[in-house]
Amino acid sequence: MKKTIFFILIGLLSCKSSTVMMRPEGIIDKPDAGNNVEKAIDKKAYYSTETSVKKAMEFLASDKLRGREAGSEGIAKAADYAETIFIKNGLKPYFSTYRDTLSNYEKVAYNVVGYVEGNDPSLKNEFIIIGAHYDHIGLGERVNGDAIANGANDNASGSTAVLELARYFGNVKTNKRSLLFILFSAEEKGLLGSKHLAEKLKQQSLDLYTVFNIEMIGVSMKGRGYKAYITGYEKSNMAAKINEYVGEDLIGYLPTAKEYQLFKRSDNYPFYEVFKVPAQTISTFDFTNYDYYHHVDDETSEMDFAHMATLINGMIPAIERMSNTPTREITMNE
Repeated sequence: MKKTIFFILIGLLSCKSSTVMMRPEGIIDKPDAGNNVEKAIDKKAYYSTETSVKKAMEFLASDKLRGREAGSEGIAKAADYAETIFIKNGLKPYFSTYRDTLSNYEKVAYNVVGYVEGNDPSLKNEFIIIGAHYDHIGLGERVNGDAIANGANDNASGSTAVLELARYFGNVKTNKRSLLFILFSAEEKGLLGSKHLAEKLKQQSLDLYTVFNIEMIGVSMKGRGYKAYITGYEKSNMAAKINEYVGEDLIGYLPTAKEYQLFKRSDNYPFYEVFKVPAQTISTFDFTNYDYYHHVDDETSEMDFAHMATLINGMIPAIERMSNTPTREITMNE
């Protein structure tokens, strides 16, 4: 009888040990056929939330960063913050450090570049850039005693998206192609950070597939059948492919974007000029839904964090498919 009870207990313990257990850090333990524990990533543990978006936004657009003008002490603090996010989430520096010093600006300024290497022996030599500018104009016209142009929508929102996507891909590492996560400096000075880096990477013969740039996504658009628009819509099939990849109309066409030539006014453009590859920017600022462009009232209090988290999470399957297709499906139309 004692032996029977003993073997029953052993059997129960064995059954219990084979159940699936969730670890706080997002790892799921799954038993394989040989009773060895196999570790798989729970991707949803690294999705954006209102809380994670708000935390990044409140730092990047805080008064202590003094409007993040290129070359200032404030933007240096933003660079420190970005580096911390990259390190914590397993991104490597692409260069000797995360900081890529600009060669075309009179002050000391730098892009911040993190790297997630692709996991395919061949495709990892092809690169996708996910970028946003993290500088703003510094101080603006004083309103009610406030002169700090915090730049929440422009472009702490895009920078937050890059950091959130870096957190996701740095942990799940599902990309076959290599990913560069870049915060560009001196965009407000004439796209200087992206001009410098595009030329530098071209000289180094980087095999660039595409550029996915993010600009001013802090507020949602109203009355449209898509969540964001893409600049240079007609120049490539990127919008159509993104919608195919995510299974919904995530990206649309905004006529005003073409009217104001927004394709040439953000950090996608230098890469398009230098590499002649699909390089475009997504945004939700449509000239009717936000009144504080380059204004001291461009504050986090005006941002829609739920919208931002939803849009960022919507980008994830698009970038995953971009990085994993056997051939380059996103192509120029010209």
